Amino acid sequence: MTARTAPSLRTLSLTMVAMTFFAANSLLTRLALREGEIDAGSFTAVRIFAGTAMLALIVTGRQGGISAIRNNGSLRAALALYGYATTFSFAYLSLDAGTGALILFGAVQITMLAVGIVRGERPQLMEWIGLCLAFGGLVYLVSPGLTAPSPIGVASMAASGAAWGCYSLAAKRIRASTAATAGNFARATPMAAVTLAVIWATLPTHASWIGLGLAAISGALTSGVGYVIWYVALKGLRTSRAAIVQLTVPVVSAGAGVLLLDEQMTWRLVLASLSVLGGVALALLGKTRDRFSLTT
Repeated sequence: MTARTAPSLRTLSLTMVAMTFFAANSLLTRLALREGEIDAGSFTAVRIFAGTAMLALIVTGRQGGISAIRNNGSLRAALALYGYATTFSFAYLSLDAGTGALILFGAVQITMLAVGIVRGERPQLMEWIGLCLAFGGLVYLVSPGLTAPSPIGVASMAASGAAWGCYSLAAKRIRASTAATAGNFARATPMAAVTLAVIWATLPTHASWIGLGLAAISGALTSGVGYVIWYVALKGLRTSRAAIVQLTVPVVSAGAGVLLLDEQMTWRLVLASLSVLGGVALALLGKTRDRFSLTT
């Protein structure tokens, strides 16, 4: 029989900090773009640059220098990371923090479940019910109506979630997670630089010191340091618990958006959140129960 051990206080504390940092990414991005402090392309580039710099400092201090960055990560993962960061920024030109986080989270989980099905996994009945419930919640959230979010914002955030889901799958079996993340950020940096140069040459751009600061904090602290903390916490969490605990991110983002950014909490968002988060939780719990029954 496989023992079910509860995570330690250290693991729980690190998990709470990591989830707070992930929710803060939505708030920082939305704040910078809503107030017009910086354009979306510049925000993305600065975020990636700052994340690369912070992760390089962490890795060179802990894991043997620049060679660790060069020898870890992959171009495929870097492309997914870059795609996530770019569409994430442009989505928040029109989405509230809570709505964006819910679409992002739902798209990530649906992408990972869908890829598993394509690869031959056979979900149980509870997983199918949960997946349908989550997808139905997203459809309800974006269906036409007075409080429906921007279709362009929804499409951008869904693409961001799909990219992050692919990135998570690519990084799933990597042991040196921090070094790999640093390597992926480093490989994404030239992509961000080229995109920024194209945007500067073709579109109106702007950036205040506040906007640059928010982008740098998002990259260095809530992304770079946040990922490191999360990878440490993951060592004390089962995969199912790690997935379920991420349900808190959209909730924290929505609540903080209402309190700090004066965003509205609509019934559409509340009901869609219950459907998406409940559906994903049901699917994950169904998978957990199935695995446990096979090992007892």
